[in-house]
This record gives sequence, C-alpha cells and structure tokens, in this order.
Amino acid sequence: MLESAPRRVATVWGDEHEAVDAAVRWAIHRVVRPSNPKATARPAADLAAAAGATITPEGIGAEAALQVFTEILEPATRAQDDPMNLAYIPAAPTRAAIAFDLVTSSANIFGGLWEAGAGAIWAENQALRWIADLLGWGPEAMGCFVSGGTTGNLSALAAARHRALTARGSRPAEGWQVACSAGAHSSIAAAARILDVEVIDVPEDDEGHLTGAALREVVTDTSRLFAVVASAGTTNAGVIDDLHGVADFCDEHRIWLHVDGAYGGAGLVSPTLRPQYAGIERADSFIVDPHKWLFAPYDCCALVYHHGSTATAAHAQHASYLDKVDRDAANPADLAIHLSRRVRGLSFWFSLATHGTDRYAAAVDRTVAIAREVADGIEATSHLRLLKAPELTVMLFERPGWTSEDYRQWSDDLAKAGVMLCVPTQWHGRPVLRLAFVNPESDPAQVLTVLRETLTPDHHVPA
Repeated sequence: MLESAPRRVATVWGDEHEAVDAAVRWAIHRVVRPSNPKATARPAADLAAAAGATITPEGIGAEAALQVFTEILEPATRAQDDPMNLAYIPAAPTRAAIAFDLVTSSANIFGGLWEAGAGAIWAENQALRWIADLLGWGPEAMGCFVSGGTTGNLSALAAARHRALTARGSRPAEGWQVACSAGAHSSIAAAARILDVEVIDVPEDDEGHLTGAALREVVTDTSRLFAVVASAGTTNAGVIDDLHGVADFCDEHRIWLHVDGAYGGAGLVSPTLRPQYAGIERADSFIVDPHKWLFAPYDCCALVYHHGSTATAAHAQHASYLDKVDRDAANPADLAIHLSRRVRGLSFWFSLATHGTDRYAAAVDRTVAIAREVADGIEATSHLRLLKAPELTVMLFERPGWTSEDYRQWSDDLAKAGVMLCVPTQWHGRPVLRLAFVNPESDPAQVLTVLRETLTPDHHVPA
C-alpha cells in the first residue's frame, strides 16, 4: 500500500489538489470507457463559440476547464482505438499502457540524458533491446524513442548522410540523393526536403514492392547516393519490400539501408510473419511505431541503429553546459534530432513487462487472422472484389462500378454515424477502399456485415 504523501501547496499556484483529483478521476473513467470511430470534428468557429474564452487573466478554474474539455473538446475528436476504426493506421493501446502514461507524465522525467533519467532510460532500453533482438542485431545496436515515424526517418537519414560525408570527405557537387519507391511513406520526401537531398523514385513491381532489380536498373550512378529506404509494411498497401535484394545492392555500393517499419515492423513479433522480413537483419537503421501495431499510446516511435556509434557521431550535441554529460552512457539526446524529450517509451515498456512478449505475439497473430478472414469474406461476396490480399493486415478492395464520389459519400456516412471508419485510397491509378487492422478486438463478422449491407447500389447506414 502506498503511503499518502504530504499535501503540497505552492505559493504561486495555490492548492491544486482539487484540480489534480478531478483530472485523475476523469482519466480513470476514460481508460475503461468504450469508444467509437464516429467522425465528430467541428469547425474552429463552432468550437470557439461553444467553449467561450478559456485563456483569461484570472483563469476559469479547474472545474470549468474540465467541463469545457469533457463536454466540448474531447467529443470533437475521433477515437483511434475503436475496433471499427479501420482507416489510415489506427491505434489499439493496451489499458495498461494508457494507464502507465499517466504515471510517466506525473513522474515528469527528463529523458534526454542518462544522468537525469537513468532509471527510465534503462527501462526504455530494455524495450529497444527486445526490438533489436527481433531484428537479429547484436550488442552494438542502440536506439531511442522519438515522437513518430517522421522524426525517426529524418533522424536515421541524417545519420546516414553524416556517415557518407565522413567516408567520402565532401558533399557531392550536385548534392546528395536518397532512393525509395513511390510506396514509401510521405515522411521520406519530407525528410529529403529538410536535408536538402534529391529523391530517386524507383518503380515498384505490380504488387507494390521495391526490389533490388529495380534499384539496379534505375540507379546506375551511386556517387551521390547516401541511403536507400525500404519499407517493412507500406502504409497504403501493407507490403514488405524485397529486403534481401535491396540489401545486396546497398552492400555492393556501401550505401546505408534504412527500413521504415513504422506500421509493419510489428509483424516481426509473429513467428508466422517473420519469414517475410528476411534480409532486415542487414539494415543499418530501422523504425517501428509502437503506437500503431504494438499497442502503445501516442506518441511513440522506436528508432534503432545497427551500430549506435554511427548515430552518436551525427547527433551528439556539444555545448559548454553539456560538457559534463556522461558520454559513456547511451544518451537518447545523442541518437536523434532532439535534446529535450519525455520518456515516451515507458508506457510501452510497462505494457510489455506486464503482459509479456508471448501475449504480444498472440495479439499480432490475432490481427493477422482477422485481416485474412475479412479478406476471404470480401472474396466470397459477389458484389465486392478483393484487389490486394493482405501481406500483413492491410487490404485493398472495390465495389465494381462505384466512383470516387460514391466511395467518399459512403465513407462519410458511416464515419458520421459511428458505424465504421474506412476511407478511399488509390491503387494503380484508380479509387479503391482500404482496411487496416491493428486491433485484436476487431470483429471480422461485424466488419463483413457492414461491407455487405452498405456497399450496394442503394446503400444505407445501419441504425
């Protein structure tokens, strides 16, 4: 039993106990409350009118602020963890992970440097070690948790460029290049703009894969190429690139291989799926977002380097006020584009420690089974056509004869009614529908019932 702490009353802020109690009670209720994928976003003008002035010289008080949040602000957001949220890449955090995020926030640990956050960073490193083991990487592997795949990809490519610059001695006269396929996540193009490098678009094969053969055909001059980005589960189609073929090309030309597994990297947990990732052990860097398919809350991306020294050479910050930093320890601030950071990997660690890795593997396998059952059901439905069966848990399908506007209206109707979230996308230049499963609580029978009853010429939204 935890002993009661003495009441603390700050001279400036006054007694905040009522505010704290109210916020904690709200959080406890929300953690166990069912949610739904209903689209409830409102225009800013509507929110302003409903909420009124909240930032004032005197303050509105905790009770009023929490009431605004409860009645106006939180209802204008969409639950990412609902089992019928099947759009984009949703989230399905464990209750344990969400609850421990409250602990992480209340501990208010600075997680940039070992001397300030050693215990929490050690725990994060345990989770990162598990991921490195899944990759088949040895003790020289090192990583940290960043906010998301965009920051993870940017940080990895910055390290790759730094290694190339160090090895070659100077920047190419015409600038650096990075190669990837059109199926690569949009953050790769964003990172290239920030790093001021050119992107070489390599054509995919018919199923959406980047292959070593295509790389060799397109990239005949590697003098400017510092990295290749392969995907371990693309966002749009959920495919895993030809990792061995891409790694062969990178090894031959001494090019950095970064694998973006923001969504699909979680499949490494599954013995069933693991063979599809053959070659990933040869990568130089890797990311996976536990807030996607590893059941952690936002925001949490694991960035791991095969050899941590290449990252610290690129990212370590030096200043007079940092002279006494212990560089013998693995400082997260030395491994990515950040200095200040919360220990966002702690809730992931807590859930892993609580449930065990076997249960994580079972949860991933469960979502794979759900996706395959839905795909089989679509194939068996006469008025639907499966276009891309799931390699992992994303599938593409169509309602023959429907237009982009038909899909958009159907998607909006279901989203506003809170029935299901499924949005259109493009595949081979035509509009299609896409489902992404990451929640082991999704009910395939319920999904198929919605699809069969609403994807009809006279579709309607079930009550």
